[in-house]
Amino acid sequence: MTETAEFRANLSAWLDEHDLTPGPDHSLEGHIRQFARVQKALYDAGWSRYGWPEHAGGLGGPAMLRAVVGEEVVGRRLAEPGPYSMLEVLAPTMIDYASPELAAKMVPKLLSGEEQWCQGFSEPGSGSDLASLTTRAVQRGDKWIINGQKVWTSFAQFSHRCILLTRTGDADTPNHQGITAFFVDMDSPGITVRPLRTMHDVDEFCEVYFDDVEVDPSRMLGKPGDGWQLAMDLLPYERSTCFWQRIAYLYSRFDALIHDVKNQGQPVDSDLGEVFLALHTLRCRSRATQHRLAEGHKLGPDTSIDKVLLAGAEQRLYDAARDLLPGVVELDETPWRTEYLYSRAATIYGGTAEVQRNIIARRLLDLGKE
Repeated sequence: MTETAEFRANLSAWLDEHDLTPGPDHSLEGHIRQFARVQKALYDAGWSRYGWPEHAGGLGGPAMLRAVVGEEVVGRRLAEPGPYSMLEVLAPTMIDYASPELAAKMVPKLLSGEEQWCQGFSEPGSGSDLASLTTRAVQRGDKWIINGQKVWTSFAQFSHRCILLTRTGDADTPNHQGITAFFVDMDSPGITVRPLRTMHDVDEFCEVYFDDVEVDPSRMLGKPGDGWQLAMDLLPYERSTCFWQRIAYLYSRFDALIHDVKNQGQPVDSDLGEVFLALHTLRCRSRATQHRLAEGHKLGPDTSIDKVLLAGAEQRLYDAARDLLPGVVELDETPWRTEYLYSRAATIYGGTAEVQRNIIARRLLDLGKE
């Protein structure tokens, strides 16, 4: 038995023996509390520390072990994939860019569920064109002073910290070179969070305003001007490693769809076969990405392929639910309706499908800009 298989078997047995079933609160706040509960239990037992470096509070071992934990937890519906995804996106960034002292202090807070973090990248006028962001940090005395606005900041209303991109360069500094990242406490004076309720009736995304927010220089991630490289290193994680857990979630919903279709006395038809093929293709691609990461490869533009496949599989799954369960989306207040509406954003969040295809064309296939 391989190390990964043995780890999965032991974790599965532990989860069977410890009841981490979610409670009756299915609100977004309830999901955040449940995720913190699960993370604390996993951290106290050591499971969520495997695959993370010891100098950042982990127990070492291959990164593949992290993927196993996420798949088991989300696949069993013990935690939702959204909150879980922030762990795989933000913890590696802190480990790579924060000072060793800051990473050693802060990463265990995230791994243990003690804290939730968010990612302050997008702005009202800078979504896909991230290099044009205008939130500015100016050095004043022994502090950095931040002013500006972020939007689409997931879980900001529940977050203790934010990895924030700001502009620090002057007017003559090229856009990409004038961006600096900070690790900001969300309870700092001058920060205002305004949740946005979307069409699927959940306020997962937020606007965040910064009004003369003071940040200590020790909270800079990297050096002045390193923010663009940090973003380029972070976004492949956002478009790949966190998908492994979401894929487990989508498979669980695929099983639920088959169950509901059979209960209505309908045959399992080709629509479900196409969904399975899309999910299996996505899983195979994501598995290859997990192995590249475990082998020490740096993730890059190739993860745009993962993102395109995820968006297609997710929308195909919920399109099948709409077609095979008449009225379940249009008329019924069920999770199918909420998740169908959320799936419409799959080709937008984390980088639009158009942007991802352009990255594939230009940076992987060398097709140029036309």
